[in-house]
Amino acid sequence: MIAEKMKPLVQNNSAIRAMFEEGRRLAGIYGAENVYDFSLGNPNVPAPKAIKTAIMDILNEEESTFVHGYMSNAGYEDVRAAIADELNERFQTAFHPENLIMTVGAASGLNIVLKTLLNPGDEVITFAPYFLEYNSYVRNYDGILTAIAPNTDTFQPDLKAFAQAIGEKTKAVIINSPNNPTGVVYSRETISHLGEILREKSREVGHAIVLISDEPYRELAYDGVFVPFVTKYYENTIICYSYSKSLSLPGERIGYVLIPDEVEDSKEVIQAAVIANRVSGSVNAPSLIQRVIRRCVHERANIEAYEKNRNLLYSSLVKFGFSCIKPEGAFYLFVKSPMADEKAFCELCKKHHVLVVPGSSFACAGYVRISYCVSYEQIERSLPAFEKIAGECGL
Repeated sequence: MIAEKMKPLVQNNSAIRAMFEEGRRLAGIYGAENVYDFSLGNPNVPAPKAIKTAIMDILNEEESTFVHGYMSNAGYEDVRAAIADELNERFQTAFHPENLIMTVGAASGLNIVLKTLLNPGDEVITFAPYFLEYNSYVRNYDGILTAIAPNTDTFQPDLKAFAQAIGEKTKAVIINSPNNPTGVVYSRETISHLGEILREKSREVGHAIVLISDEPYRELAYDGVFVPFVTKYYENTIICYSYSKSLSLPGERIGYVLIPDEVEDSKEVIQAAVIANRVSGSVNAPSLIQRVIRRCVHERANIEAYEKNRNLLYSSLVKFGFSCIKPEGAFYLFVKSPMADEKAFCELCKKHHVLVVPGSSFACAGYVRISYCVSYEQIERSLPAFEKIAGECGL
């Protein structure tokens, strides 16, 4: 009955979501306080208070037929103008409302961009480890995803291998920084060199190669780490942004696609992306939360809470003998499995009611992802379990 394209997706249902559901099952047996679920990137930090205030004010002050009605498929112009102004202020850019399309989160934005760009058989390159849904997004439009193997010393992209992989069918490249699952921020040098390679290779293959920057974690960086704003390093860059993490609004599904004027044939690309937004079934991003974003465009979630969590969990795991690069952003630790089979290690963790996700779910076997966007108290409660796990692994 189901489509052939869906069969592998059903068979390989997300390990992240499966672990999340397992956590709910275990919590029902042992009590939520005795289960340490680090599987899902679901922010524990509350949304800024200004979000609730904005919702209440909008419902009281603005005409309901306007707030809950249709608008341009690209989104409210004043919302896009507010975002453009905020970006221009922060990054010394010159964006206009027309450069922005409001989307149902970054995932919807990625699909809109890929639908706009890809012909059947076109290649999209990304860097492992990566959010595995990229595979599905590219296949949605009959494209082919190629992953560059990771440099596990730094988890910065292997740009030599990248340059060698680009061919005539390469249409786009997806990057994600701060990165899920490693927490690594791609450096200024990395992004600058990446842009140089793309310019050279675009000339060689005879068409522009688009750099798609997936940025749900842009605002989550620690210790003063610099997060390059990618449009300043390569002209054919399109940004897919989400407020899920920066404002702790994952369930509201709100974000945007940014297509600068510098993108080749930008007016045609923008027009096609607006149509892709409509025909994908979204029609437009949710109206109420768009109005909220206009009022809260300068707000940020409390990243100090995430930094506190990171410091406790990272220092504790290292003390117990685990190996991990200290994350510079996002809210994940990517820990080397002390067992050859990281899935077996995940099962051992589960016996201690600790839920982590295997690195093979991010095309990087031999590691596990630990999401620390949980309460500080959960991390504290989990530490004895992690210490026992380390002991059983001989660390």
